[in-house]
Amino acid sequence: MKKTDWNILDTGIRLASENMRLDAELLETLDPHALPILHFYDWEGDSATYGYFVDPADFLDLEGVKKRGLNLGKRPTGGGIIFHIWDLAFSVLIPANHARFSENTLDNYAFVNNAVLAAVSTFLESRSKLELIKQDAFALDPSCSRFCMAQPTKYDVVFQGRKIAGAAQRKTKRGFLHQGTISLKMPSEEYLKSVLLPETKVLDAMKANTFALMGPEEDLKEGRYALRDELQKQFTKEHDYVTKS
Repeated sequence: MKKTDWNILDTGIRLASENMRLDAELLETLDPHALPILHFYDWEGDSATYGYFVDPADFLDLEGVKKRGLNLGKRPTGGGIIFHIWDLAFSVLIPANHARFSENTLDNYAFVNNAVLAAVSTFLESRSKLELIKQDAFALDPSCSRFCMAQPTKYDVVFQGRKIAGAAQRKTKRGFLHQGTISLKMPSEEYLKSVLLPETKVLDAMKANTFALMGPEEDLKEGRYALRDELQKQFTKEHDYVTKS
């Protein structure tokens, strides 16, 4: 395949709603003939995003959310609720006329998550037992399907069945937007109990189904920067692209 550049975009620290608005605008204005985009961003305070068709009031204790100062943002993609406190979030935009764009959504997931798998492998210094899951895992209760890290789904990156990376996509005539999350640290049980609705199995499912790349004593900020570097390398190296900084 012909080598081509990527646009690497870092829009810095913003509220969850602003980060999601930027991704939506990038997709709405994406030139089908343009370069693909790898978009990095950070969060102003504790943040969570939810899929376009999800009402957070159905799954979160909004009083607890308010007390915690948890910023919420609606994604332009589907999927469930993701807490952006212990993860690395990123987005990929592939224009419709690009060689890596497919009308098959699962092919697009596979393309992005194979690069994610390679980046995670380098980050962990091991590829052992990392894979893209081939089918959706069982949900402990209906609420679990509305939380990204509570249920591994097809083509998520997993380690021994436990989810490392998940994503949601939206495809238009201009191209597709892939919004990804990679688990770096295990969520705080105390924090989750304060914002989740009671009498669900979401907390148990997240504990059972999440694999974090870092230990509790490791520096989260350093881990995010290191993993960003690996993602950028893999989207260029693994797929024969040349990065444009």
